[in-house]
Parts: sequence; C-alpha cells; structure tokens
Amino acid sequence: MSVEYAIIVKNKTRLESLIERFNTKSQAQFYIENQAGVQKVAKQNSKAKAQLYDEKQGGNFDEYVLEHEIFHSSLNSIQTQLSKIIKHKIVERSFVSSYIFSEKNVIVVIGQDGLVANTAKYSKGIPIVAVNPDKERYDGVLLPFDPTNFITGVEKVIENKYQSKTMRFAEAKLNDGQRLLAFNDLFIGAATHISARYKITYNSKLEEQSSSGLIVSTQAGSTGWLSSVFNMAYGVTGLFEKNLELKRPKLKENELLFAVREPFQSKRTQTGITAGIIRKGLHLTIESLMPANGVIFSDGIEADYLKFNSGSTATIGLSEETANIVDNDIKRL
Repeated sequence: MSVEYAIIVKNKTRLESLIERFNTKSQAQFYIENQAGVQKVAKQNSKAKAQLYDEKQGGNFDEYVLEHEIFHSSLNSIQTQLSKIIKHKIVERSFVSSYIFSEKNVIVVIGQDGLVANTAKYSKGIPIVAVNPDKERYDGVLLPFDPTNFITGVEKVIENKYQSKTMRFAEAKLNDGQRLLAFNDLFIGAATHISARYKITYNSKLEEQSSSGLIVSTQAGSTGWLSSVFNMAYGVTGLFEKNLELKRPKLKENELLFAVREPFQSKRTQTGITAGIIRKGLHLTIESLMPANGVIFSDGIEADYLKFNSGSTATIGLSEETANIVDNDIKRL
C-alpha cells in the first residue's frame, strides 16, 4: 500500500509548558529566575555548589529559550523538506494514544527517546523515522536520524526499500480483557509508597509477596529503569563482597526480564521469586491482593495505566505486536 501522509509526532518544549502554566513568557521567566535566586541564597556558603545547582536545574531561563529555538528550527526544517515530497500533519504527544494511524502513513517522531517509545506502542507496526532535533542535549539511543538526513529514511519508506529494527513490546493482559503494552518497561505495584501485595506465579512456582512492586523490562528498556535495580543490588552487596563486578543484563529481542523491588519476607510473604527471564510461550502471572491503589503502568508514564486491585490477575509476556524503527544504516539500504 502506498504511503500518502507523513505524521509528525512532537511534544511541547519545556518553554511551551512553562508558558502554558504561567500564561506568559515573562511570568515564566520571572518564576524560573526567582526560584534560582532563592536557591542561590540558600547555598551562599558554597558558590561552586550554587553554580552547579543552577546549571543542572536549568535556573538560567536563557537555556529554556535556546532549547525551544533549536527544537523549532529542527521542526521547521523537517516540515519544509517533507512538503517537497509528501503531505504531512502534526500530532501532539498527548493525542498519540487516541490517534488512529493508517498503513498509508509514515511516522516522523521528533524529540527524545521517550517520545519514540510512547509513539511506538500505538503505531501498529507502521514505520517510524525517529529524529534527534538537538544532538547537544539528547543522547538519542532510539533516534538514528537528524534534520539533515531524515528525509532519506522517509524516501526509503515511500519506496518500500527501507531497513528497520524490529523491537518487541512487553504486554500486560488482565483477566477482564484489558491490556497494556510497554516499549521499555512495565511497573506493577501500588500507586502510592505503601507496599504492594500480590501472588506471583513463575516457572510453575507460586508465592505471596509484599514488595515495592515489579519492573518488567524489554531489551530496549534494559539500560533504563531496570539498570537502577542492578545498581542498588551491586551497591548493597559491595559492602560485604570485595572485587565485585557489576554485570548488566544483555537481553535478546524476544526476551523480557522481571525484577521484584525490595521484596519483604514475613510469616505470610516470601522472597523465593525475585527475578527471571520471560520468553515466548512463558508468562509471569500476578494476582492483586490490593483492595485499592494497585496499578500497572508502562514506560514511566503514570497516566498510561490499568487499575490493578483485588480480583485482578495480570498475565505478563511478549506481545504479538512489534515496533518498526527505520534504520539509518545507508550501506545496508
């Protein structure tokens, strides 16, 4: 089927979000610079620390403005180039979950890695050309293109001569039929800081647990949230074990890794199942024992969630759907 439309997916810049919050640019500037001033006064005992804080937190309003200008310069360049070869329109991130993508579309994501992850879940396997608008600010692990070369990727999709990286999602399916996909990771637990209570079944073993919740990671997400679990375990164990080597997980495309955060052992709860690999045909089953505030959310977006209270059972595994990220390896095309 021929490609007829390019859908540009973008998010608001930090400056746009601030103006939305404070009504005007000048009021936003006053707030940012005033807050930075308050922090500096509080840290006057160390000028170096105050400067470091200011740089890291973005207290300098000019940084917000520069970031905004660079992003929109990249966006304008993308629109200008697309207009010469194909019709296009913009969809904001907040509307992606309800937007119906078509096989006649090519998706152009411009932003950070998280925007690619969020878009991919709703893309239905449609090719995604992911563009890094600002290489000085964003690492762009999932952003193989920039405004100077992305048009090659779009043209290859239109000609159906593109190479792509296929990436699998994690899937949470409830016993009432609801389901949620995750490009990077799923969180299963309590929405608050209280302990999550549930029954967990893995590899034919069943136990009741109390913990800070579970993280289920895909290959794409294994260097993100999941890595913090390994960092914590390494740090604690390192107090008692000398010359300990930190080994990070190397997941394959068709594997998920789950880890239980801070499992607590008591008369009623066990800690025998703390981590494991989920492959095709193998599932993790979790039955909620939480009367309220139980949730499952994906990719760190708490608004993208399923309620997971008593009576709900979630089956976690690999989804049938895949993300289709266009490759920028020109030599292979």
